[in-house]
Amino acid sequence: MKKYNKIVLTGASGRLGSYLREPLSKITKKLVSTDKDDIGKTLHNEVFKKLNIKNFKEVDKILKKTDLIIHFGGYSNEGPFQEILDSNIIGTYNIWKSAEKHKIKRIIFASSIHSVGMYRANEIINHKVMHKPDTFYGLSKCFGENLAQMYWDKCGIECLTIRILSCAKVTSKRSLSTWLSYDDLIRIVIQSIKIKKLGFEIIYGVSNNKRLNVDNTNATRKLKINIKDNAEKFLNRLEQKLDIKKDKPGDKFLGGPFSIAKLESDAMSSMKIVNDKKKIS
Repeated sequence: MKKYNKIVLTGASGRLGSYLREPLSKITKKLVSTDKDDIGKTLHNEVFKKLNIKNFKEVDKILKKTDLIIHFGGYSNEGPFQEILDSNIIGTYNIWKSAEKHKIKRIIFASSIHSVGMYRANEIINHKVMHKPDTFYGLSKCFGENLAQMYWDKCGIECLTIRILSCAKVTSKRSLSTWLSYDDLIRIVIQSIKIKKLGFEIIYGVSNNKRLNVDNTNATRKLKINIKDNAEKFLNRLEQKLDIKKDKPGDKFLGGPFSIAKLESDAMSSMKIVNDKKKIS
């Protein structure tokens, strides 16, 4: 695998971004980690740049002489439409607009299951289904996916769109099917960088769970991404704490709590996500 001169990571201060920083630093001479919040201690070849993603001039300055973008930044909950518009729609547009200007040929994009969150959980959908967002947040990810497709078709910017399900500790019955381990997240991102000819592709960001409720063969068969982990190993621990035979409100839909959340209101808090952000020692 070739070593890049410069990779830019957005959303570096978030949980998922915190796990990507070190593996990305190993494949580039310079890793530029960006976010609106500080990331703390940096790696030996990493620099931090504070970024307001809705400001095109800031985005454009950072993306000069960049080889590859890992776009994980943005607003990650349902909430006020204006905040989602600024971060996830205008901000994502700024990334692709600047990428075209600077002739950056590949972007790895963190989309979400919430772009298709109103499909029923028992439908086993693949990556080709029409969008069916569950929130304004999910709608913003539909925009990002369509934007990426358009820039591939018209400008030749390759993109892997990862519809992430639940990249967090397993704490509910639903997460036995939706869990994406941090190790599998890293495998997906690094292996997608290695693919010689990517084009535009959509996959689901989910581990190889026994109770998997999406068809992710586009990742495992076509792109040959090696997804290993299985949430079933947490079953005994969960059974000691929860009655996993009972469904929670929203479990009948892929979007879970987001599918029943009131628009422009917090949908994340009910999920009780553990903040196990990785720290650089």
